[in-house]
Amino acid sequence: MPEMLPGLAPLADRFDAFIVDLWGTVHDGAAPLPGAVDCLERLQAAGKAVAFLSNVPRRVEKAHAMLAQIGIRPDLYDHLYSSGQETWDALLHRADEWHRSFGNRAFYLGPDRHTDMLDEHPALDEAPDIDGADFVLCVGPQEPEWTTLEQHVELLEAAYARGLKMICANPDVVVLRSDGMRALCAGGLAQYYAEKLGGDVRWHGKPYPAVFERCRALLGDPDPARTLVIGDSLTTDIAGANAAGFASALLFGGIHAEHLGVTFGEVPDESDADALYADIGQTPTFGLPALRW
Repeated sequence: MPEMLPGLAPLADRFDAFIVDLWGTVHDGAAPLPGAVDCLERLQAAGKAVAFLSNVPRRVEKAHAMLAQIGIRPDLYDHLYSSGQETWDALLHRADEWHRSFGNRAFYLGPDRHTDMLDEHPALDEAPDIDGADFVLCVGPQEPEWTTLEQHVELLEAAYARGLKMICANPDVVVLRSDGMRALCAGGLAQYYAEKLGGDVRWHGKPYPAVFERCRALLGDPDPARTLVIGDSLTTDIAGANAAGFASALLFGGIHAEHLGVTFGEVPDESDADALYADIGQTPTFGLPALRW
């Protein structure tokens, strides 16, 4: 069973490189989470290499800017990689047959704040509707008008009826907002398209291997046994770490907190945690209350 620890300090000497989730781990979408900045400062002072790995549907340069706006300074980390960047690159280079199997007219499914994923892409054109599209670029729900899965079903069914493939730029199903409410993410829409309708979806981001391989390369190919993945999601962070052969630390106060009956900074009963691991089919190496020293 995972070793329960009060903070990251006992692990600092056991690992050289850290792959760290962002939303729910370092910040809540609006500000740094308590203890996170101090913890990152201590890792930097100890000479540890830190790479942020996020399922945010933004390119790296946009993600850097967003972090700075909410108080995550650039000196707190060494590298950053995102599902949005992997999506952008995949649509630019078309390195495999699946990505070469459709044209450049994308139906953008997502909020206005992420339209740069299409507007600024040199290889894509925007399709005004499903009928004129070659594929669906799924970045998230069409906020602020549509926030629920049910509101998107008719549109998703229309895309499936045309046989459109979908690229999902954020595999997260839901995210925990700063107000404590859960918000639908692109992964929830893509999951419905694939599992309920039978649509053809390609996912970019955690837990899929390519983003972890990219992070390891950015960190200088450290020994997997000396690399720790830290995050709050068993289905993305911990599942990806397990598949990549990295040790992992689950933060209990994030997306699973309600299920575990804890609030931020608390540790659940081991029996409750074990039941959750068994239910999802993923077990971390360590358990922490939050990203704190």
